[in-house]
Amino acid sequence: MSKASLAIIACLLIMVSACRKYVEIPPSQVRALKYTTDYSALLNYGSTIEPGYTYPVYAADDFGVDDPTWYPRFSYQPPVNAYTWAERIWGPTEEDADWSTLYKVMNTYNTVITGVDKSEGGTDAQKAVIKASALVHRAYAYFTLVNLYGKQYDAATANSDLGVPLLLTPDLYASLSRATVQRVYDQVKSDLTEALPLLPEVATFNVNPSKLAVYSLLARYYLNTREFGEAKRYAEMALALRNTLLDYNAYTTTWPLKLQNPEEMFFKRTAQTVTVVPLQQAALNLYDTKDLRYSVFTAPAALVRGSNFTVGRGLTRSQYFLEGTYIGPGVPEMMLIKAECEARAGNTSAAMEMVNNLRKKRFKPAEYYNLAATDANNALRIVIDERGREFMGRGYRWFDQRRLSKDNGLIQTVTRKFKDATYTLAPGSNRYTFPIAEKYIALNPEIIQNPR
Repeated sequence: MSKASLAIIACLLIMVSACRKYVEIPPSQVRALKYTTDYSALLNYGSTIEPGYTYPVYAADDFGVDDPTWYPRFSYQPPVNAYTWAERIWGPTEEDADWSTLYKVMNTYNTVITGVDKSEGGTDAQKAVIKASALVHRAYAYFTLVNLYGKQYDAATANSDLGVPLLLTPDLYASLSRATVQRVYDQVKSDLTEALPLLPEVATFNVNPSKLAVYSLLARYYLNTREFGEAKRYAEMALALRNTLLDYNAYTTTWPLKLQNPEEMFFKRTAQTVTVVPLQQAALNLYDTKDLRYSVFTAPAALVRGSNFTVGRGLTRSQYFLEGTYIGPGVPEMMLIKAECEARAGNTSAAMEMVNNLRKKRFKPAEYYNLAATDANNALRIVIDERGREFMGRGYRWFDQRRLSKDNGLIQTVTRKFKDATYTLAPGSNRYTFPIAEKYIALNPEIIQNPR
């Protein structure tokens, strides 16, 4: 990164994280944002714009292993607390990496959105694209935040359920009272729809916003609001712009980096690197052992690099760990959103066609076989299982557990053991909403804690 870009970022003295903190910057390293290129540079810093969440990886029911030798080795307390769905995840002085990462970067996006139009040296068209890009990044950040710290979207209660503080300007003294889930969702949709006409269809690099990125995020949005017709429509629009699947037959030892990965539509990664992911046996049971995802991305515990468990299997250092765990929308996700929506609409054959088109690239040709569904309900369950196979260990399952609790019978009570204690998580439990770190509430009393 250039010294000029570092100086630009340094000028953001106020970082809106968990609390209102000042970042001390020596005056010699600060200059005012003035030129259009200054604002563009703020959105070109990977460690700022790429991170999303981390703790859903630990909390999801595909993570972990019932292995007494692993218990003492899995000892860093916040991940353990997330894994056991504890009442408190972070201690009184601890930072929540997900909350602080997303709110710190929110200040960057708000700075660009409110300031780029008045910048010098750029055309109106250039400024519009920069502003639109910041809107898309902000929409992703708020969609992630509200699905970590707010209840699962429910049209009947979203106007009263607490979401997260909604900061839309780089204002040190803006209210940190929690907006409702509905208000946050409305802002996400507003940001995406405002940005859409100003962006290119496909970005040169998948880390940058585009119409493709907006369509894929809107497909996620509508899947969560249970507007399945709209979710299908936007998934199809995304797939019309990008539909390339990696053939896993060609990727048994190496994997394309993020910028060369043709499946990625809008690259995001975990806020922290989760280097060792032991897998629950129930999750592993989803795989046919001939599935290349099983052989390429999982391995016996003893063969997993950096392993701190001794039984079962874990994810290998492959696609998921080359540059952080990939959590941005991509071609497989859009295919499975479309498949789910088809199944919910009663279109069994269309749902299974999408699932099988994906699976064809995940098996050796001689070992491939189609999955068949007896009816639409069976097709829906097959789609959900396919999501489990495709997105294992990336935290997707946590969000699926939340949203599918609205469907009778699709999510069961989860039970796991850890250090001689048994923990359970029932569908719809308050523990599906992460608590807000005590440190942030102590510093900002207007933030209301989630019920536990």
